[in-house]
Amino acid sequence: MAERSTAAVDVADNSGDNPLTAKADGTTTDGVAESIDTADTAEQGAGDTGGERKTAEPSIATPELHSGHKLARRYRLEECVTRLDGFSSWRAVDEKLRRAVGVHLLPADHPRARSVLAAARSSALLGDPRFVQVLDAVEENDLVYVVHEWLPDATELTALLALGPLEAHDAYQMVTQVSQAMAAAHREGLAHLRLTPGAILRTSSGQYRIRGLAVNAALRGIASDTPQRTDTEAIGALLYAALTQRWPYDSDAYGLHGLPKGVGLIAPDQVRAGVHRGLSELAMRALANDGATASRQEPACTTPDELVKAISSMPRIRPPEPAFTAPPEYQRTTYQQGTYGRPPAGPRPQVTQTVPVPPPTLQGRTGKVIKWGVSALLIAALGLGSWQLADTLLGHDKGGSGESGTSQQTTKTDGDKPKALVPLQIQGAEEYAPDGNLQDAKDVDKTYDGDASTYWRSKSYNDGPKLAPFKQGVGIVYDLGSEKDVAAASIALRYRGDHTTLTLYAADSLSPGPVGSMQQIATATTKGTAVDLKAKKPVKTRYVLLWITAAPYTSDDEFSRAGYKQAITDVKFTG
Repeated sequence: MAERSTAAVDVADNSGDNPLTAKADGTTTDGVAESIDTADTAEQGAGDTGGERKTAEPSIATPELHSGHKLARRYRLEECVTRLDGFSSWRAVDEKLRRAVGVHLLPADHPRARSVLAAARSSALLGDPRFVQVLDAVEENDLVYVVHEWLPDATELTALLALGPLEAHDAYQMVTQVSQAMAAAHREGLAHLRLTPGAILRTSSGQYRIRGLAVNAALRGIASDTPQRTDTEAIGALLYAALTQRWPYDSDAYGLHGLPKGVGLIAPDQVRAGVHRGLSELAMRALANDGATASRQEPACTTPDELVKAISSMPRIRPPEPAFTAPPEYQRTTYQQGTYGRPPAGPRPQVTQTVPVPPPTLQGRTGKVIKWGVSALLIAALGLGSWQLADTLLGHDKGGSGESGTSQQTTKTDGDKPKALVPLQIQGAEEYAPDGNLQDAKDVDKTYDGDASTYWRSKSYNDGPKLAPFKQGVGIVYDLGSEKDVAAASIALRYRGDHTTLTLYAADSLSPGPVGSMQQIATATTKGTAVDLKAKKPVKTRYVLLWITAAPYTSDDEFSRAGYKQAITDVKFTG
C-alpha cells in the first residue's frame, strides 16, 4: 500500500519504490534479515526499453538517521520505509502544518544528489494535481532531502492487482488518466522513466495519481535516450497488467507472474477470457517497442500524446450497470400503507356476495328418522375415537410396547452416523504473498513441525486489527500430498488480543492466483491463541491456503516492534 497511513513497521514500500527494501548487508532498519528486493533487477531484464539505462556508481552509505530526527526544525522523521542505493525514504510529519509527508534523503556528496535536486525542483514547478506534488527540495547540513505529499486514502495499483484484474471501465480510466498526465508532463520536458505499478495510486474518489515524476528515476540514476517512448511502453505494460494480472514480459515483477518463456508477447485477450478487445489492442499498440510484436491492425503508439489520441478515438467504456436486487416480498399492512388503521379514502368498491341458500328441511316421519340416525353415528364415532386415544396414551405409559408406540420410533442405521474426522498429513508449505512482500518464508515449516515453541510470524503493522488497505492479508499455502476432503482445521496462535481473523481457501497450487478466485472453506475470528475452523461441507482439495486478514495489537519482541501482528505455532487439518 502506498501513500497511506498504514505502513509496515519491519519493511514496507511507501515511496513508490521497491516492495521490499534493505540495507546493502541484507538487513532492514530493525536488524531483521531480509532479502534485498529484486524489482529493479527484474525490471531491467523485463521491460526497460527505449534506450533506458542505469548508470553504474560506487556504493554510497545511507545516512544513519533515526525516528524523531527533525529536518529544518520542521519535518520530524517517523519511519524508514526504504533504504537502498545510498538513499532512504521516510514517512514524516510536517509539524508546522500538522500533516503527514514523505521524505527522500541522501548525502550531499552522493553522485546523484545534484540530479535529484534538479528533478525535484522541475517536478514541483509543473504543479499538475494528477501527480503527487513535491513540497520541498533542500540541501542542508551535508544532506539533500526531497519532501512530497503523503496520500493516506490512496491505494497502489500493485495492491489492486493483487486482488485480480481490473474491470474494463477501471482499466480504461487508469490508462486514460495516466496517459493524459504523462502527455502533459512531456510537453513541459519532464519524463518519469519508472512508471511501475507502485508508482500509480488510486484515491478513494477513483482518481489516479502518479508519484515520483522525474525524482524516482534520478534517485536510481536511470536515464533514457527516448524518454517519451520509454514512458509510453510503461503505460502499455500497466494496461496489460490491469487487464490480465500478468506482467507482459517473461520475468515475474511487482508481485505479478510474467508470460511463459519463449512464447513472446501475446495479446491480453489471448491471455485471459473476457478482456475488452479495444483495450487489448491499445495495450499492444503501446508495447510495440524494441522488438515487441505490434498490433497488426493499427500503428504503434510511441508517445503519450499518440496514446491519448488512440484512446479518444475509441468508444467510451461506461461503468457497469449496478446490480438490482428485488426487495423481498412481504405482506403489506394498513400501518405500512400509512393509513394507521383507518379505511382508505375514496368510494368503497361494491362487493357482490353470494349467500348460499340452505336446502329445504325434510318434513314428516322420514326427516326425524334421518336425524336420529345421523346423531347415533356421531355418538359412535366419538366413542371409538376416545377409546383409541386412551389406548395410545396407555401404550406410551407402558414404555411404548404397543403397536402405536413402536410405529413412532425411528431406528438409526450405521449409514446415518456421522463419519469420524481423521487427521490430514501436511506434506509441505509455502508462504503466500500475492503482492510480492514475504513475511517469514523460511519458517513456514515450523507451523506443522509438532513443536509449539516454534512458529512463523508476520511483520508488525501500525494500523489494525484489519490489515487492509495496506496489506490485504498474510498467509501460508499447505500441500496435503493429494486431494483430500478438508472439513476442519485447528490453528494455534502466538498472540492473543482483539482480534485475529483467519480464513481457509482451496487453492490450485503452492503458488496460486488471487484470493478472490479461490473457494472458501471456512472462516473464524478469535481473541485467544487457538481457533477451530469448520466447513459447512467438506471441500476436496490438495492445497489449502490459511489467510489472515486481521491481527491483534502486540508489544515489541525480539523480531519486531509493537504493532498489529500474529504468529502461527501449529496447524492441523482434519477431513
